[in-house]
Amino acid sequence: MPKFSITLFVALLLASCQQTPAPPTIESPDAKNLELIQTYFKHFNAHDWQKMAAMYREPAEMKDPAFGLEMIRQTRAEIVGKYQELNQAIPDVRDSILNIYPSGKHVIVEFVSSGTAPDNSKFTLPICTVFTIENGLITQDFTYYDNF
Repeated sequence: MPKFSITLFVALLLASCQQTPAPPTIESPDAKNLELIQTYFKHFNAHDWQKMAAMYREPAEMKDPAFGLEMIRQTRAEIVGKYQELNQAIPDVRDSILNIYPSGKHVIVEFVSSGTAPDNSKFTLPICTVFTIENGLITQDFTYYDNF
């Protein structure tokens, strides 16, 4: 083997052994959306309805058994009003996340809402919400629970 070929071979071998720097990490959409929804529940449990409502697109698409079976649109002000009414009826309302499933622009959350009803009885209500997130805002909030 000519001297030039051996030198080229050794140079290529050494170059292939060098580690290339890892590309900069970009936070995944799942991680960003998971963090957004965790913050949402922190605002809910703090009863900070203004901050929670600011996390929604204006208006947002909602499904909630309390509103019937159809999807409705709500402004941030309407969302604040809805939760202020809930807070007046159930001052100690709190949500506890059981499971959270981020998947692209959707985050599915299983949680239990609890508190003291107006008749002073304690309650727990299992709920599942499918959040759709676009551009860092909740665009859809489809919530399911037993409304009987």
